[in-house]
Amino acid sequence: MPIYASWRLRGTAAEPTKVTDLPGKGDELNHHWTKSLFVSADGTHLYVGVGSNSNIGENGMQAEHMRAAILEVDPANGAILVYASGLRNPVGLDWEPQTDALWAVVNERDELGSNMVPDYLTSVRRDAFYGWPYSYFGQHVDERVSPQRPELVASAVSPDFALGAHVAPLGMAFNNSGVVGFGEGAFVGLHGSWNRQPLNGYEVVFVPFTDGRPTGSIKVVLSGFVDADGNARGRPVGVAVDGRGGLLVADDVGNSVWRITPASER
Repeated sequence: MPIYASWRLRGTAAEPTKVTDLPGKGDELNHHWTKSLFVSADGTHLYVGVGSNSNIGENGMQAEHMRAAILEVDPANGAILVYASGLRNPVGLDWEPQTDALWAVVNERDELGSNMVPDYLTSVRRDAFYGWPYSYFGQHVDERVSPQRPELVASAVSPDFALGAHVAPLGMAFNNSGVVGFGEGAFVGLHGSWNRQPLNGYEVVFVPFTDGRPTGSIKVVLSGFVDADGNARGRPVGVAVDGRGGLLVADDVGNSVWRITPASER
């Protein structure tokens, strides 16, 4: 999968220029094929969340080259570095406004039951390893993985905030522009997963922060997407603060974009 860049001058779109190729292009096996793209505050680098090519490395670690990672791309020359690794499927990248740290939401592994493993929200440190596939939520070893890598597990960083098992977070945005009724913190779109009964996720939540760190309990912002028969009538994906005190939510089942505002503005 390539990254292309283009510019619009005087209403006319320029021809796109390929920046670089990403893992997965031309591969017959390309699990977690979508990519999350984010730009640094100064515009000099791109950050790309690339999911794993498997659940727990069962296709061989050679299939995971530069995957389960956040990559840093220099658009000037196409050079790619691994910014952080061991993140099974990192999505929803954003900069935390108090600390300027990079944060992401991560979809964790399957097939350990309905209540394991927690998907999470975490700060992402340069050169840090977050455990996948050898361990989860820090240094909890996944005994299904072979061969084991205890030396890597010993270095695994624990995530900052558990969102719940199989909630499938796909979008995350900090409340930079001040959505009315919410303070410091992050909005997260929980897409929901097939891999749990009863269903979990299928809502938009808010994680309160204080001084750049998560504090307190999750607050539900938007729900009601699952009907009484267990059918999903909507599934939140991306979330964005629109700068006018509203929250935008993309819904890939309802094929809609919702805008959330205080009742007094409706």
